[in-house]
Amino acid sequence: MSWVQSLIQVFKAPDLRKKVLFVLWIFVVFRVMANVPVAVIDKQALQEFFGSFQVLGLLNVFTGGAMDTFSIIMLGLGPYITATIVMQLLTMIFPALERLYKEEGEIGRKKFNQYGRLLTIPFAILQGYGFLSFLRGGGMISHLTSFDYFMAIAMITAGTVLLMWLGELISEQGIGNGVSLLIFAGIVASFPTQIGQMVAQAQASPELLPNIILFFVMAILIIAAVSFFTEAKRNIPVSYAKRVRGNKMYGGVSTYLPLSMNPAGVIPIIFALSLLTFPAMIAQFMSSREGIAGTIARSIGGALENLWIYGTLLFILVVAFTYFYTAVTFDPKSISTNLQKMGGFIPGVRPGAMTADFLVKILNRILMVGATFLGLIAVLPSIIQQVTRVETFEFLIGGTATLIMVSVALETMRQIRSQLQMREYETF
Repeated sequence: MSWVQSLIQVFKAPDLRKKVLFVLWIFVVFRVMANVPVAVIDKQALQEFFGSFQVLGLLNVFTGGAMDTFSIIMLGLGPYITATIVMQLLTMIFPALERLYKEEGEIGRKKFNQYGRLLTIPFAILQGYGFLSFLRGGGMISHLTSFDYFMAIAMITAGTVLLMWLGELISEQGIGNGVSLLIFAGIVASFPTQIGQMVAQAQASPELLPNIILFFVMAILIIAAVSFFTEAKRNIPVSYAKRVRGNKMYGGVSTYLPLSMNPAGVIPIIFALSLLTFPAMIAQFMSSREGIAGTIARSIGGALENLWIYGTLLFILVVAFTYFYTAVTFDPKSISTNLQKMGGFIPGVRPGAMTADFLVKILNRILMVGATFLGLIAVLPSIIQQVTRVETFEFLIGGTATLIMVSVALETMRQIRSQLQMREYETF
């Protein structure tokens, strides 16, 4: 079934049509919220300020331009995502949280998710305060009083909580993961602006038209490669021993344990960009000072502005963070133990410690390819823009935005097709 036929079937089914229209309605509310400002501010100056920091520009893309408009949802779903990651990392420290998340079923996961929602509020307050202080230090907002400052933080926090609630509504009543779809909507929301900028650039410089065509050809190839690596998996064969219980026999089947080529997702790129942006921000603020501190700051800033130095550091950090994050989140011993409890084993490998060592060996081989690809995706925007001189649609040619767009689109398509297949089964 082609995607056109699937789309027609979706709008023919009343329940699926209702879900799709509900998601679109939430997108409209999201875009309205993105244009409700917290306070009056010089939008052009703020946009130029964001353009000087790559990580801020990246975060602004994820929020659909809500940051450079000083919107009530300027933080987007960042605090909620941060709280979720922190909760998952805390399961490695506190056994009670791990039991709640893994062993107490649906009720335990609901409690775990509720703790994540509650943790979002202090994270939103801290990030809102830090962001406002950062803008204040950059001279973007100097007219706010202490009361205005307090109200601005309260509004930003409320906007984040409201956006989190909208994401939960999509997950419950719509199709797909609500948080992922809202991030996807924020990225896609910049399409009209990017098209306008590209048309203006083509009109101002007609000789760039072949470069623009080359840019989009490369973008299509990169998106195809990202789609391939997102779906790519290393299937490890697993067999289950036969067990007799009463008059029935269980097991005796073979299946696969899939290991993703990119188990860390977009987290390594985010970590690497954040780590590289921090010294650049400090260097920019201190570059105007005299003395040794100012000289060092200008040297660091100049080095990070060099394409080759910045690209090399970014590539190395992405590869390193891919290995680190996978080591934190992937537990071969736990997988080996669970397989052994269920009577499963990998053919030719003894259960227990040898199975865990075998999984580590396979995972390291996969990560060598996956981490290299992720590092290339992170540095491709700068390389392609230097080659084609096209300064728009950066999110189409690499980095976090491309990975998120492809992953969310593929996952949503899978869920739509699964619901269409369920409807076909119900007709029999």
